[in-house]
Amino acid sequence: MDERSRLNAYHFYEQEWDSYDQLCESFEWEVPERFNAAEYVCDRWSSDKSRVALFGLDHEGNERTYTFWQLRNVTNRLANYLREQGVERGDRVGVNAPQKPETVMAHVAIWKLGAVSVPLSTLFGTEAVRYRLDDADAKACIVDASNAGALRAVRDDVDSLEEVLVVDGTATGEEVGFWDAIDASSRRLDPVDTAEDDDAIIIYTSGTTGDPKGVRHAHRVLLGNLPMFVTTVCNMEMSPGDVFWTPSEWAWVATLYDVVFPGLFFGKPVVAYENEAGFDPETAFDVIERYGVTNYFAPPTALRMMMQVDRTAAGDVGDVRAVSSGGESLGESIVEWAADTFDGAVVHEGYGQTEANMIVGDCTALTESREGKIGPAAPGHEVAIVDPETAEPTVDPGEVGEIAVRYEGDPICFKEYWNKPDKTAEKVQNGWLLTEDLGAMDADGYLSFHSRKDNVIISAGYRIGPVEIEEALATHDAVADAGVVGIPDDERGEVPKAFVVLAAGHEASDDLKRQLAQHVRDRLAKYEYPREIEFIDVLPTTSTGKVRRVDLEQREEQSE
Repeated sequence: MDERSRLNAYHFYEQEWDSYDQLCESFEWEVPERFNAAEYVCDRWSSDKSRVALFGLDHEGNERTYTFWQLRNVTNRLANYLREQGVERGDRVGVNAPQKPETVMAHVAIWKLGAVSVPLSTLFGTEAVRYRLDDADAKACIVDASNAGALRAVRDDVDSLEEVLVVDGTATGEEVGFWDAIDASSRRLDPVDTAEDDDAIIIYTSGTTGDPKGVRHAHRVLLGNLPMFVTTVCNMEMSPGDVFWTPSEWAWVATLYDVVFPGLFFGKPVVAYENEAGFDPETAFDVIERYGVTNYFAPPTALRMMMQVDRTAAGDVGDVRAVSSGGESLGESIVEWAADTFDGAVVHEGYGQTEANMIVGDCTALTESREGKIGPAAPGHEVAIVDPETAEPTVDPGEVGEIAVRYEGDPICFKEYWNKPDKTAEKVQNGWLLTEDLGAMDADGYLSFHSRKDNVIISAGYRIGPVEIEEALATHDAVADAGVVGIPDDERGEVPKAFVVLAAGHEASDDLKRQLAQHVRDRLAKYEYPREIEFIDVLPTTSTGKVRRVDLEQREEQSE
């Protein structure tokens, strides 16, 4: 590895620190002016032809292993092919594939061209895929066979889309098979020279008003995630035998930048397990044992499911040193279970969002874990509780306000929303990136989460915007109007519930509830549908005709 590309600032785990405060006071960002994430997660490790980058395993038990040298060659071939098809610097390319080696290959190849990757969940239905590709003006898309049907149904609606590559499936029409496409391409490539603030990725996030927003991140965002990767995901320890894995889909900031790309940045292998049937706790244990996973990132919902598995007669999963999680509150029972199950492993909670990922978290190697607290700010990030109305940091310790992170000079922060300057202006005020989450910070800087400022529903780690569900329901002939809120759920934390006003000529029934739920699943995502539906005569609205979700929430509370 070229020592110039080592970036010593992010190897602070190699030093001894008297305290977490000392580490934070000493840390300084190291962000080269010319920086391409593809070089740092792939090419700089490729001179060692035996160094493993990816362990691939599918649901049928088929295994593949790719070294960094092989990863460089494949991504060079893919980049050359895409360039031949007209993909240029700044062009957007969709990546609609599950947790498999080709997903990483797609992102890295796109970055090598100076183009911009747009991750899309394979759980997305037709409307979700169409909107994001069309909004991003995507020139190409790399899609897995598992979701190719949704893309084919809307391809003609995306005028900008010129090239589609299909992974592990039969290409039809104007499509090309992923491996067939790159077979004749050269493995020689000089990656495009990019600045640290050039766009690398656009990740769409849901909100309570309007369409999903494309969050623009520069190449530097990889570096912004590294401090908390070291403190929270790794607990200040890295070893030659480290292996990283998350069972969550690789379409979100929390998986791509909490686990996948930081792991590759440090030259560590990442497990890619493709599970078509959804999360299975017994399989998760098997994957951990098979690959000797040392650092495991999973949402609390997955951990609670794993707690139900009898491990008394099972294999060895004692290589796990650190379990990290986020998206929902962790309970002390998970901490105790993990320490017992994984032979003393620590459990760390982290906090962030698509616009500013990995900004607060535990690091029990240097700090104490406090029940009910997420942890202190990660090195390099200035996090504060500000007044929700003025965005001024005038909130006293222990008092509830809006969680915010200092915007300027922090590579973790997004550049702006794609084609939504007004939304960007709302998000960044008075020098702070406002998270729209309410929380409190004690005198020692430990953060606790209170609630969402808006009505975003967080279900099993997924952020679900009620407006998308309401609009999808409204396209059904039987629906005159709909309002959606989150309701408590023991397994997922929250789930969406829809209150539906029927159109004339339609009658309420359990069968209609099932039809409406499936109608939403087909259009949005397999996780993004109302788990409960209640038919009502009229929706509570404001004077301007907007749904008063607070009234629906109160109605739900009174019915319990």
